[in-house]
Amino acid sequence: MCAVDEATLASEPSQGPPEPKRGNPVQRWVAGVLGHPAFAPLAILGCFSAAAAGIVVTDPTDNTGPSTCLFKIATGFDCPGCGGTRAFYYLVTLNLPEAARHHLMAVFAAPFIAWMYLAWALPRLVPRRTWRLPTFHLTPNALTAFLIVWGVFFVARNLPWEPFSFFYV
Repeated sequence: MCAVDEATLASEPSQGPPEPKRGNPVQRWVAGVLGHPAFAPLAILGCFSAAAAGIVVTDPTDNTGPSTCLFKIATGFDCPGCGGTRAFYYLVTLNLPEAARHHLMAVFAAPFIAWMYLAWALPRLVPRRTWRLPTFHLTPNALTAFLIVWGVFFVARNLPWEPFSFFYV
């Protein structure tokens, strides 16, 4: 039995094609670009590429600039993110041992983040493809375990004796 009777259906206007949009052609163009399914993946890829180019050009490993980490300036300890920019620089330049030395957790997480981006972006960029990437879902238990390991990493990288001094940047 249907919850909507025929009298209700008859009183509603028909759902035909939408009216053509009127107004400023620039606004229509911007709305079309921003509403396109490929806009978000390409925007994220563009921002990521610009950030990667900026990091490669400035070379954060030469230690000529001041430290930008407020946590390290205030406490003297490495925060959970310290070394991430240098690790990213070494990842982009394909120096995996140095990247792992500067931030092991970021190097571990990078392939998973890249896979999740590709699994999300490819359906929007290539909608008519016949193949699909398997999706990677973060369960609450996996996320909790990762955060616990990240917390242990944060404490371990600030311990001043071997073997933990390997993580000190």
